[in-house]
Amino acid sequence: MALTADVKAELIAVRDPRPTVRVAETTALLRFAGGLHSIAGHVAVEAEVDDRSLAIRTARDIAEIYGVRPELAHIQASGAREGERFAVRVVKGGETLARQTGLLDMRRRPVRGLPNRLTTGNSDDLAAIWRGAFLAAGTLSEPGRSASLEVACPSGEAGMALVGAAGRIGIAAKSREVRGVPRVVIRDSDAIRAMLQAMGAQKTAEAWDAMRQRREVRAGVNRLVNFDDANLRRSAQAAVAACARVERALEILGDGVPAHLKQAGDLRLAHRDASLDELGHHADPPLTKDAVAGRIRRLLAMADKKAATDGIPGTEAAVPATENA
Repeated sequence: MALTADVKAELIAVRDPRPTVRVAETTALLRFAGGLHSIAGHVAVEAEVDDRSLAIRTARDIAEIYGVRPELAHIQASGAREGERFAVRVVKGGETLARQTGLLDMRRRPVRGLPNRLTTGNSDDLAAIWRGAFLAAGTLSEPGRSASLEVACPSGEAGMALVGAAGRIGIAAKSREVRGVPRVVIRDSDAIRAMLQAMGAQKTAEAWDAMRQRREVRAGVNRLVNFDDANLRRSAQAAVAACARVERALEILGDGVPAHLKQAGDLRLAHRDASLDELGHHADPPLTKDAVAGRIRRLLAMADKKAATDGIPGTEAAVPATENA
């Protein structure tokens, strides 16, 4: 997927020099790209990735942070796998590396999730966990109804650790299982953009958001064009007019708008197609539809009064002429 490749290319270039951030990213990448194996009775650490430059960078990070030199191997595509794969392996010193990264506990038992010291770190460490996990097993789909930022997980515990890390930086993620594979998914568009930015994929986040906005505008236009029912068309026109008036009201009042009226106006603009009842459910705390309607009416009336006093066009002037017809 082109978007996934764009994100990974941008994340590979992220180089944070702080030791805790590098450890968090490298540990997450090792956990989500492979983990622990037993070779000839010895514990080996291996990560399998889909990009040669990522494999080289991972090997370099392991060598610089932990002082061991990994082996690099090219894996030929076979079966359902498409494209090249590259393995980063540490056999000699693998058990020591596994203990240092927290993938193996003091009793030589594999850690099924992520080390606690990582998941309780600061926001930069938590973002690094997500960066490593996404580089290992992440995908980003195009904006739309099925938009998602998703990471395949080696275990349910690893998935829950990733969900927790996202929650601690204020981003909602959910764990689910698809065809027996645990996955962590972010579906909300704003949350997807926030996670891309947190991980360090600023350019991709901007491009993805721009694509989303274009699609939303196009979808809105298509809905209007395809309305067969005159009542639905009038409802759509009324929504456009209401939003235009609210935008103008907030512009007229500026910093002088009361907080509760601004909240109602912001709700109207944030959910343009929602009913008053739905707007009330989006409020915090929730409001009745009558309360929302009353606040919007007072917002418009206050703005129109100020506009008349200042001798400037009121809120009705913001409504497109075609909507008044």
